[in-house]
Amino acid sequence: MTRGLFITLEGGEGSGKSTQAKRLQAALEVRGQTVTVTREPGGSPGAEAIRSLLVTGAADRWDGMTEALLLFAARRDHVERTIKPALDAGSIVICDRFTDSTMAYQGYGHDLGREPVEQLSAIVLGDFRPDLTLILDIPVEEGLKRAVSRGGDELRYEDMDVAFHHRLRDGFLDIAKRDPERCRVIDSVGTEEEVAARLQAVILPVIESFHG
Repeated sequence: MTRGLFITLEGGEGSGKSTQAKRLQAALEVRGQTVTVTREPGGSPGAEAIRSLLVTGAADRWDGMTEALLLFAARRDHVERTIKPALDAGSIVICDRFTDSTMAYQGYGHDLGREPVEQLSAIVLGDFRPDLTLILDIPVEEGLKRAVSRGGDELRYEDMDVAFHHRLRDGFLDIAKRDPERCRVIDSVGTEEEVAARLQAVILPVIESFHG
């Protein structure tokens, strides 16, 4: 059986990743693909338990290194228990956030730097990485407005200062610049339908070539 394809959706708060992951799943399943949608932090029982530590509570609950350690602990469980088994079964895996989010949020946003995140990734994941990463880009103020309007109790990151979110956006764009073969930046301004069309225009040719 052919190994599946690992696709990640990245971006700042309010960029629409979760919505677009569901839309992409529907579009691919209509085309006969087997699709697994998952998320980070979370995606497995152990990782979901760690998620609650990260996305709730005061904005200053953890420093950047503590967050990175928690994220990679969750990621290890997620990869071993959810992502790799799905890929081995031939599924297309769509993950809402992965290691690039740790690099952007902790490495850039919390000024931890690239090297600690890269070292943790090498220890925890080895050479395991996405086949394709789509970074949904939106101006900071618009993204935060979207994120706050959706409500819920997972607002720890939304509560961080605006300067953090600008570093975060710059971080994602720098990640894309450093790895242009894997990463594509998608304009996330517009209607859900418009953004979905932009995503599919990038993803469908990749999937066709992969399965061809």
